[in-house]
Amino acid sequence: MPKVTFIAFDGAEQTAEVPVGENVMRGALYNGVDGIVGECGGGLSCATCHCYVDEAWVAAVGGPSSQAEEELLESAATEVRPNSRLSCQIELTGALDGLVVHTPETQY
Repeated sequence: MPKVTFIAFDGAEQTAEVPVGENVMRGALYNGVDGIVGECGGGLSCATCHCYVDEAWVAAVGGPSSQAEEELLESAATEVRPNSRLSCQIELTGALDGLVVHTPETQY
């Protein structure tokens, strides 16, 4: 199972195993990761799973997967950066084993 490391705003790290085919948001929720809320359950209708993909992983993960994701990112509670993504839209593959994402200071 691929591992994802979540780095909180305060620098605390938590690594979780996330099944291939699952998204980063659900991996965070299933493993009790603070900083990812996922209020809409991954329905692409909120921005409470906003994260920053670590610079080392930006090329592998890629940018927003749809116009809907781009539009929702505009409503994120924290600064949107070039490496911003909604974690519900990042599906885990074997190639993303070791992925590192940073959580923003707040989701609200």
